[in-house]
Amino acid sequence: MIRFLQTPSLAKKVILGGMLLFICVAMVITLIPGTGLDLFGTADANQVGVYANVGDEQVTSAEIQKRAQKEAQQRGVPAQFLGFLVPQVAEQVVSQKALLVEAHRMGLKTTDEELRDELKNGVLSATFYPKGQWIGQDKYDQLLQENGYSIADFERAMKDDLLIRKLQTMVQASATTSDAEVQKEFIKQNVKIKFEYAVLTPDSMSKQINPNEAELRKYYQANLARLKDSIPEQRKVKLALVDASKVAGQATPADAELKRYYDDHREQFRVQDEVNLRHILVKTPPPGLDGKVDQKAVDAARAKAEGLLKQVKGGADFAALAKKDSDDTVSAVNGGSLGWIGKGRTVPEFEQAAFALQKGQTSDLVKSQFGFHIIKIDDKRAAHVQTLAEVKELISPIVAQEKAEKATEALANKVLSAARSEGLDAAAAKSGVNVVTTDFFNQNGVLPGIGQAPEFMTAVFSAKEKSGPAMAKVQQGYAIFQLEAVKPPQTPAFEQVRAQLETQYKQERSTQLLAQKTQELSDRARALHNLKQAAKEVGAEIKTSELVGASSQVPDIGQMANVETAFDLKQGEISSPMQAGRNGVVLQLVERQEPTAAELTARRDEVRETLLRQKRSQAMAIFAAGVKQRMEKDGKIKYNKAEQDRLAKGLAGAAGS
Repeated sequence: MIRFLQTPSLAKKVILGGMLLFICVAMVITLIPGTGLDLFGTADANQVGVYANVGDEQVTSAEIQKRAQKEAQQRGVPAQFLGFLVPQVAEQVVSQKALLVEAHRMGLKTTDEELRDELKNGVLSATFYPKGQWIGQDKYDQLLQENGYSIADFERAMKDDLLIRKLQTMVQASATTSDAEVQKEFIKQNVKIKFEYAVLTPDSMSKQINPNEAELRKYYQANLARLKDSIPEQRKVKLALVDASKVAGQATPADAELKRYYDDHREQFRVQDEVNLRHILVKTPPPGLDGKVDQKAVDAARAKAEGLLKQVKGGADFAALAKKDSDDTVSAVNGGSLGWIGKGRTVPEFEQAAFALQKGQTSDLVKSQFGFHIIKIDDKRAAHVQTLAEVKELISPIVAQEKAEKATEALANKVLSAARSEGLDAAAAKSGVNVVTTDFFNQNGVLPGIGQAPEFMTAVFSAKEKSGPAMAKVQQGYAIFQLEAVKPPQTPAFEQVRAQLETQYKQERSTQLLAQKTQELSDRARALHNLKQAAKEVGAEIKTSELVGASSQVPDIGQMANVETAFDLKQGEISSPMQAGRNGVVLQLVERQEPTAAELTARRDEVRETLLRQKRSQAMAIFAAGVKQRMEKDGKIKYNKAEQDRLAKGLAGAAGS
């Protein structure tokens, strides 16, 4: 069995080369600030749950996040927008694993020999077999141990990639393209046209529609089925709000309570060796896809870094130099400061140099995969368990909050218990809590003083009439409520929805009128063989385009893809009615520039290959979607809704921080 592991720089090469669909999920590359992601590592995968089950395979949130981080890095997506990328990546991973299950079902396999052949003769052969020679087991084992990768997982991922490529080859084999298709596509891509066009807009149609009372009442009657019970059920309650903020002032934690919390959570206050540092980075270019590095650029970066180091050693202000010259733009604004960092949070070369320095010392040049660093230590502290005195300010508000929450819940339960025997008004008065009676509200409403309160609304709208007092959690604390009255769902009277009906009526009629008028404009223009005259009759403005191609934009039309049949017109021909966004359009071709036969001959193979790629891609996309849909229907793909929600909430919180 061939075994292999790449260095971090090679890992980038693998990902950028698009070779390994699954290696990019499994590998972790720690990055420094200023390179698009954070210097610090990702969370332990053991602490992350299962996102979905695909056959016998699991898709974890950890692998989704790692894959998304790498795609964000490659595509230059800022870290704060990672949440938008994650759902796409999650579905990619699920789809890939579904394709693997399908490949196995079809009896496809990948052998050890095929794996050896791929490593020896594939795009990475120069790395695996420099000058045709295997890099050697010892070097492989050393790299493997240094990076903490599993041989079995790596080789399985390589085989999985080969297996999907086999499946892809089978699916795409039927894709073909004819000479006629090539010619049509070439002309479509390269023909240019100039045209006159008349535009009709929904707004211009709407101005012509002024329904009277009888028409609106008739429209109301026609839509009664849709309007039935459209006014949702409403309820009125009497409630007493036990506000946690009013209890909090009485919940100052005692020293004994702080000591108890500290003792129960002592391990949380254990800190490792840490350094407070700042650095200056001079970036070096990453290796190309062939693994080679631009040595001239590296030498230039080294020379710049040595010049900066000389200035630092000569007494220059480190923070000022970092602000001016560091390529780590994130830390540069803070004078190069990265704050306090512990071990295991940075790339090895950086960490080793940083922790070897003493407070106040500055390093020589430190080379990492990102470039040359100059590191200065502002402070150091050894591993220890923080004392109660050190963390008192930290834990005091936590203990106070816990105490306030318990006191609030206890008071709420006291009021609820008394309300059930004495009535809500008397119970609230005894505890000094105010009682209010609300107006009628629906389940999606927002109550003054409470705001958005889904749990409270669910409790209120689940309560039975005359069921007595009940309690529900709200953002401010607890609400003890008693149902007073219920209004069942209602169908609105005409007068209640008249304005809404008028708007809807005008929208519907203007859409219909637009289609009708655009058809009439086209018919009239064709009959007259004159678009300008027909447009004048209906009050539409005539405009003239520039000479445009298929990818061009035209005012009031937008992308020419909206009216792509315009490219099929002959000179002087008037089009059928067209829809461009919300507008209606009729065109008359003024000029047509065809690409030459020589241009087609020169680019025929290129266009054919482009068409084939499109058809192959479409065939694979349709196949993959069908496999995934069938597996979901058969229960072979099962999503963990709780984990999906947890992942989404975590990303939303990160994006907002």
